[in-house]
Amino acid sequence: MLEKLKGVEERFKELERLLSDPDVVKQRDTYQKYAVEHAELSKVVTVFREYKANQAEIDGSLELLNDSDPEIKAMAKEEIDRLSGVNEVLEKELSLLLIPRDPLDGKNVILEIRAGTGGDEAGLFAADLYKMYSRYAEDRGWRMEVMGHNATGVGGLKEIAAMVHGKGAYSRLKYESGTHRVQRVPATETQGRVHTSAVTVAVLPEAEEVDVKIEANELKIDVYRATGPGGQSVNTTDSAVRITHLPTGLVVTCQDEKSQHKNKAKALKVLGARLLDAKIREQNEQRSQERKSQIGSGDRSERIRTYNFPQGRVTDHRIGLTLYKLDAILQGDLDEVIESLITENQAQALQNVETP
Repeated sequence: MLEKLKGVEERFKELERLLSDPDVVKQRDTYQKYAVEHAELSKVVTVFREYKANQAEIDGSLELLNDSDPEIKAMAKEEIDRLSGVNEVLEKELSLLLIPRDPLDGKNVILEIRAGTGGDEAGLFAADLYKMYSRYAEDRGWRMEVMGHNATGVGGLKEIAAMVHGKGAYSRLKYESGTHRVQRVPATETQGRVHTSAVTVAVLPEAEEVDVKIEANELKIDVYRATGPGGQSVNTTDSAVRITHLPTGLVVTCQDEKSQHKNKAKALKVLGARLLDAKIREQNEQRSQERKSQIGSGDRSERIRTYNFPQGRVTDHRIGLTLYKLDAILQGDLDEVIESLITENQAQALQNVETP
């Protein structure tokens, strides 16, 4: 790991020289790119330099252990113990800082929730999950924007797509992709039997032009009149939009806005995110063995969590975490679950990082 850290420090010094170069300063985009990289490396270099300074003091104190004066030897040993303890902490911090950063972590996300098996009960739980994520987003100061939804007519959701705007949204929500299972007695059940239903959640990073390029000739755009539950017309104009991406066959619809223009813009956002997601999945399959050891790979078929209402229990099956605080979690108190997933993911990644 020391060689990696030395390389990082050399790159940091090079960036400092580049950022003070008048020719680079004149190139706004290049300067900005270097400034962002410099800021990202700054924390690693600061901790590494503290580690090196401590190590130099330890080396100096080691020489004093050969001194004939017992008091000096005792002081040297005490200083070595103190600095070694500090460096143990710094080693762990450096290991974490060297874990490759997910380049998508800073992106906004499109959150898609779909009712699976379980009929109306699955739709009702899809609505519960949407409320849970909405409250979590609100607590973190993020903004939720509905991109499109399809209600069931009994207060549930067949599906909903929402954009989550906020710093670090993808870095935390990416662990939510997968199948969420609920076990509870439906309101319509007269004999009190517990039913099991399922809802799938997809967390897609927002796509920008540099991530995915969509050509106009690759799209088939249809407009139609928006409808509500049961198929009744809810609009007198053809404002709803259906976009088909011809090369992949992906279809996105949006009818939440009264404006055809706004519906088209939202549908294109969702389409872009799905295309980027497909691109990422293809890349991940090429290094499938690496992804198998990671949490939050986004496999929709994977059952990731069970919400058991009779016992007030939530279990995340990927890390064996069980919490008896179902009500709080459904109110958006997700941090304990997500922090546990992040910690486990870091622990797995640390196995590939050597210590100094």
